[in-house]
Amino acid sequence: MISRLFHAWEHRLASTTTDRRVRPFEWGVDWLPLNSTQALPAAASSVETDRERVARYVDSVMRDTRAFFTPPPTSEYAFDGHVLRFPSALVTPHEENNTVTARWFPAPSDSRRGGPRRAVLILPQWNSDAGGHVGLARLLSRFGLSSLRISLPYHDVRMPRELTRADYIVSANVVRTLQVCRQAVLDARRAIAWLAMQGFDQIGILGTSLGSCLAMLTAAHEPLIRAQALNHVSPWFADVVWRGLSTRHVREGLDGHIDLEGLRQLWRPISPWSYLDQVRDTQTLLVYARYDLTFPVDLSRTLIEEFRRRGLPHQVAVLPCGHYSTGNVPFKFLDGYVLTRFLRRNL
Repeated sequence: MISRLFHAWEHRLASTTTDRRVRPFEWGVDWLPLNSTQALPAAASSVETDRERVARYVDSVMRDTRAFFTPPPTSEYAFDGHVLRFPSALVTPHEENNTVTARWFPAPSDSRRGGPRRAVLILPQWNSDAGGHVGLARLLSRFGLSSLRISLPYHDVRMPRELTRADYIVSANVVRTLQVCRQAVLDARRAIAWLAMQGFDQIGILGTSLGSCLAMLTAAHEPLIRAQALNHVSPWFADVVWRGLSTRHVREGLDGHIDLEGLRQLWRPISPWSYLDQVRDTQTLLVYARYDLTFPVDLSRTLIEEFRRRGLPHQVAVLPCGHYSTGNVPFKFLDGYVLTRFLRRNL
């Protein structure tokens, strides 16, 4: 009975969004390569389909994901005491999206002398507006953790006028989805570099939903991250898109062009499963919601079981709600408490 009630609530909450669009399927070869440090290997044959070309590129990425997810250093940071801006390491066709914006929430004790300085990079959920996770950032600040809340690619101030939703980071365009998620990781690593330049030596990362996936990709490639709090988790990017409540319109665009296994293979570079052994030295919190229809619960449990099987350091928290209802009272307070407690204890 409880499950049915929460599932019905999740459907009602999801239905309040009325601007979802089914966009056409595309392989996205025009996004390939894009600011790539890796040359596309030569074709095996003179007649090559777009799918084969994309698969060849993905194979080359997986041979050296550190090159794929490592940005060149920059000194072009502009900070006014409240907002940090810097150029994205990956230049997209949309000028608005090429400048990263992040809001700064210092802890009252941040100016103390001596002892470790702690900071958290926050990656909000898909389609978060500029106010998303600001309350969580303030909560972290109150408990002694400075935080930098970053705007994801194609979100809020980075969204071009042609969009009303952040469709370009998760879509039926296979390579664009790869590249824009890659952009988010490159942006996160430049933000962490800035935190280190400010003298922070205990750095954590917190991500929710899509932000959770991107946070783990970042932690797997960024040695400065000591702890990661992953809020709603799945081992595979493709499976969430294929089965999730929030991405039914994306699945509709994919149907008839590619199956789940094929999509899972092409989106390996942005799937946490590919990098589990690379977070062996990172303290990890895995949070999932018992009645989640957006990140199906069996996927979350599969990831948790794999952490256990490999002996990776982790903690688990289960929220007694669904995906959308996590943002509602009282569950958002419980979620905030779980995330804050973990980061305070592990930084």
